[in-house]
Amino acid sequence: MTLSEPTLAPPMAPPTVDMGQMFASHAARAARIEALRPGNKDRLFDGLMAAGITHVTVTFDGAGDSGQIESIGAWSGETAVEFPETEIAYAALTWDDPEVEMRQLSLEDVVEQLAYDFLSDTHGGWENNDGAWGEFCFDAAARCIHLEFNERFTSSELYTHDF
Repeated sequence: MTLSEPTLAPPMAPPTVDMGQMFASHAARAARIEALRPGNKDRLFDGLMAAGITHVTVTFDGAGDSGQIESIGAWSGETAVEFPETEIAYAALTWDDPEVEMRQLSLEDVVEQLAYDFLSDTHGGWENNDGAWGEFCFDAAARCIHLEFNERFTSSELYTHDF
């Protein structure tokens, strides 16, 4: 019987990941996305006003690592109205392409996209653990977006007593 030594692969070279470069690249991408928002908001508010929509409400709810938009409602004053079939240009960046992509989306789809973007930017992870719920109001006349955000959490309090 002959004993043979196992053949081991040579050790791998240490990783050469430049974390500084990764963070800088992420920050640059986030800045480019942020720079696209004013134009997207302007086109949305112009489209809403042209359709006679004064404001839009968006409700959302999430918990346990899952969250979604529950409803999107369009309003003309105090009257609920349907979204028109109107499409507008929406500027976006995709993960695999550094160039701006212009998409044609319905007014309702742009509202949904912006709501998810603002949730991610202001309260990333809003759908995790105990989650959160709330409402956006897209005020077309004032050209602003208001967010009411309610965060859920589990609390524990310890009381000790010596008698």
